[in-house]
Amino acid sequence: MEMPETEATATKRPAWNAGRTVGAKRALKPKQIWEIRFYFNQRRRLRNRALFDLAIDSKLRGCDLEQMKIGDLVTGGQIRTRAIVMQQKTGRPVQFELLPDARASLLAWLDRRGGTVDDYFPQSG
Repeated sequence: MEMPETEATATKRPAWNAGRTVGAKRALKPKQIWEIRFYFNQRRRLRNRALFDLAIDSKLRGCDLEQMKIGDLVTGGQIRTRAIVMQQKTGRPVQFELLPDARASLLAWLDRRGGTVDDYFPQSG
């Protein structure tokens, strides 16, 4: 009995994820977070540091971080202590707290970058 061509090639080819870790990844340890922040500070990467701090504090997906506007984070020239963002995937609002380190890095980046409340946050400037 002959096998169709697609079945024959499927049995010969290894799975795309063979030997790779799949599924949820482990959370970063506090030491790793500190090292990443130190790396960005040493190389004066204000934008990367601000995005990293925002990602850590908010625990949002990358697609949600890209859709954030400056107005979601800033009120009256100050970085908010709490922000609410609508998740793209679930359509649900997510509230998160911005810690002092994140607020400082966000403020430093936005002072350098400029922009209005309607501009998207992560765009380079």
